[in-house]
Amino acid sequence: MGPEAFLPVALIIGYLFGSIPFGLILTKLAGTQDLRSIGSGNIGATNVLRTGRKGLAAGTLLGDALKGTAAVIISGYLGGPNAEMIAGLGAFLGHLFPVWLKFRGGKGVAVYIGILIGLFWPGAIFFCLVWLATAFAFRYSSVAALVASVLTPIVLWAFGHTALAALFALLTLLLIYMHRENIRRLQAGTEGKIGAKK
Repeated sequence: MGPEAFLPVALIIGYLFGSIPFGLILTKLAGTQDLRSIGSGNIGATNVLRTGRKGLAAGTLLGDALKGTAAVIISGYLGGPNAEMIAGLGAFLGHLFPVWLKFRGGKGVAVYIGILIGLFWPGAIFFCLVWLATAFAFRYSSVAALVASVLTPIVLWAFGHTALAALFALLTLLLIYMHRENIRRLQAGTEGKIGAKK
C-alpha cells in the first residue's frame, strides 16, 4: 500500500486510538460513580478530578495524551509524515466524538498535547508552559487551555512548520467549540477557578 492510499487507514487508526475513553475505564475499574453522571458529564481528566481521585485524574490525563502520541507514531512508521498528521486529526476527532459513547467525549486538551508530542515535541513544551503561566495568572483551566491552543499554531507557523500550523489551527477551532459552555460561563462570571471550593 502506497503512502497516499494509507491515509484513510491512518485516519481510522487515529480515531480508534483517540476514542479509547481512559477516564471512563479508569473510574469504572476504581468503582467510582459513573463519570458521565457528575460534573460536566464528559470523560476527560478535569471531570475525573471531580470524583476526588487525583490519581485517577492524572492517569486519565496521561492516557489521553499518550493515545494521541501512539496514533501519530504508529501511523508515521507505517505511512510517513502525512499519515502522522492525518492520524493526529483522527485521534482528536475520536476523543471528542467517540462512536461508542454516542459521540460525547472529552474537550481535547490532553490529546492535543499528546499529538503535539508525537509530531513536534517542542510545541508540546510550549503549550504546557503557556498553560501553566496562564493558569497561574488567571486560575481558570479553560482560559489556560484556550490561550495555549490559540498561540500554538501561531508559533508553529512562525518557525516555518506551516503544515503543522494548519493542522493545529483546525484542532484549536475544534477545541474552542468543545469549550463553548466554559466560554459562556466565563462571560457570565460563573466559571469555576482552579482550587476554588464550591
